[in-house]
Amino acid sequence: MKRRVLVTGATGFTGGHLARALLQREYDVRVLVRSREKAVELQSLGAEIIKGDLTDRQSLKPAVEGRDTVYHIAAVYREQNVPRSLFWDVNVEGTGNLLDAASEAGVGRFVHCSTVGVQGEIADPPASEEAPYNPGDYYQESKVEGELLALDYFKKGIVPGVVFRPVGIYGPGDTRFLKMFRFIAKKQFRMFGSGEVLYHLTYIDDLIEGIILTGEIPGIEGEVFTLGGEGYVTLNEFVGAVAGAVNAHVPKRRYPVWPLWLAGALCEFVCRPLRISPPIYRRRVDFFVKDRAFDISKAKKMLGYKPRVTVQEGMRLTAEWYKKEGLI
Repeated sequence: MKRRVLVTGATGFTGGHLARALLQREYDVRVLVRSREKAVELQSLGAEIIKGDLTDRQSLKPAVEGRDTVYHIAAVYREQNVPRSLFWDVNVEGTGNLLDAASEAGVGRFVHCSTVGVQGEIADPPASEEAPYNPGDYYQESKVEGELLALDYFKKGIVPGVVFRPVGIYGPGDTRFLKMFRFIAKKQFRMFGSGEVLYHLTYIDDLIEGIILTGEIPGIEGEVFTLGGEGYVTLNEFVGAVAGAVNAHVPKRRYPVWPLWLAGALCEFVCRPLRISPPIYRRRVDFFVKDRAFDISKAKKMLGYKPRVTVQEGMRLTAEWYKKEGLI
C-alpha cells in the first residue's frame, strides 16, 4: 500500500523538491496550497491539490484526512516583506492549527520543519541539537515558538512527530545566493572582515533525503535533528567554491565590517517607516561575522543520513542552473 502523505509549502523551494521526490517514489502525495495556479506542475505529476491556509482551521481538515504522514514545510520567511504579526499567525498559530487537525485525523507522524536559526549565532561551533535557543530576529523567534509548540504536542502524545532543522539550503531552483554568484562573477564581491567565520551549507538533494528519513524511520518520536552538509567551511572557502563555479578570481582585499553595519542601520532607519525593504540591513552583516556550524552526527546515527554532495560540486551545479536560466 502506498504511503499517504501531505506536504505543506509545496509551491516553495524545499517543499516543491520534497513533493516531487515523494511522487518519484510512488507515494500518495497530497499538497496544501493557497493558490492552485502555482501547483499546476505538481498536479500534472500526480499530486492531489487541496486549497487551504494554515490560518484557516477548517480548510486543513480535508488536507490531513487519511494521511499517514504530514511534512510541514510551509512558513513565512524573513525575506518576505510582511507585517511582523504574520510570522506568528503562520509560523506559530498556523502550526498549531495543523497539529490539531493532524491529531484529530489520526496522522501517524507529523514532521515539523524548523531551522538552525533558532540557535542564532553559535558560540562554540559546531552546535548540536542541544545547544540553547538564541534567536536573533523575529523570524527566528517565531520559529522557536513554532518548534516548541510542536515538541509539546509530541511530548504529550497528542500527535506523534519529529522536528528537523535544515542548514543553509541551496541548489538549482533557489535564488537566495544569486546575488553572491552575480557579484563574484562580475568581480564586484567585497569581503568584509577576515572571512574566517564558519558557514554550513546543505545541498537540496541531500536535505530531501534527510527529510524523507525523518518521516520513515520508526521509534524517533519527539526527537530533533539537524540536517546539514558533510562538514562546514570558512566563508573564504565558500566564496572560493562559488568563484570556481563561475570561473572568477577569488577577491583578495578585505574591508572593515563596521561601515557596512552602519550603512545597514541607516537604511533601516530611513526605509522602515516608509514600508520599503532596505537595500542593506544589519542582519546581512551577520553573514560576515557570525559562526554557523553544526554537528549532524545525531542524524547520521539515528536516521542513517548520508549527505553526498560537496560544496564544490553543489556550487557547480547551482551555477550551471543559474547560467541555463540566464540569471548570471
